[in-house]
Amino acid sequence: MELAVHFIDFLPGDPAKLGPILADAAVAAEQGGATLFTLADHFLQMENLGPAKDPFLEGYTSLGFLAAQTTSIDLSLLVTGVTYRYPGVLAKAVTTLDVLSQGRSMLGLGAAWYDREHAALGIPYPPLRERFEMLEETLQICLQMWSDDDGPYDGKHYQLAETICEPRPIRRPPILIGGDGEKKTLRLVAEYADVWNSMESDVDAVKHKIDVLNRHCDNAGRDPDDIRKTCGGLATLDPFQDIDEYLKTVQRFADLGIEMINVGPLPGNPDPVGHIRRLCDELVPRLTEIG
Repeated sequence: MELAVHFIDFLPGDPAKLGPILADAAVAAEQGGATLFTLADHFLQMENLGPAKDPFLEGYTSLGFLAAQTTSIDLSLLVTGVTYRYPGVLAKAVTTLDVLSQGRSMLGLGAAWYDREHAALGIPYPPLRERFEMLEETLQICLQMWSDDDGPYDGKHYQLAETICEPRPIRRPPILIGGDGEKKTLRLVAEYADVWNSMESDVDAVKHKIDVLNRHCDNAGRDPDDIRKTCGGLATLDPFQDIDEYLKTVQRFADLGIEMINVGPLPGNPDPVGHIRRLCDELVPRLTEIG
């Protein structure tokens, strides 16, 4: 079992401290044995975690900054909101991150959900059905831009006269789709994703979602084992309340085929870097024995 660190709290206070804290957090995760460092793709803090006016940094700028601070850990947004960037520009941003990080980028993608920040910043917020259509077209466009086909793309929502993407990625960025919707999200996972991230925290619920994903894979002619399964549903649990019980839960997820858990300091933690170091010191050695 691998550890991914998800960082979502940019502490209120002096803005000059945000960069060093973020850099220290990513370096601590890398040095501690985590294999993935992720940020959320938002412009306002999520209201279920803190006031919307709390500091929040733009994701791809931040990942580009972290590419220069680290050497081996993979970098991704968990997950990019499909409404925030035109697909061709998104593909170019992820490619740029990949080139500058020497092949460490991933494309995490989802249908977006935070209506307040859309309205606040004047970003169109189409109905959910349209956002899923946009999501599928975005996946198709990114894959085309990372292929030998630099011709046009003609979709319902997006039309590209050319799909030139130079330089090419050093490593074709793995596509991670986040979410648990059984009809649309898991179908897209089966058809397009290299990695699936579930946000379910209940083991039985994850088992059910995997069964649904397997059926979609059968329909798509895809081997489910080709899709790496990760889980962020444990992010709200404090492993240090009872680390042995926590690891028993992780083992149950591993028994279902989950290969990575996404955890990190929750908003309000006064020492997020120290929390990451403790996660790595106390969890990583024992996670390597699971799965």
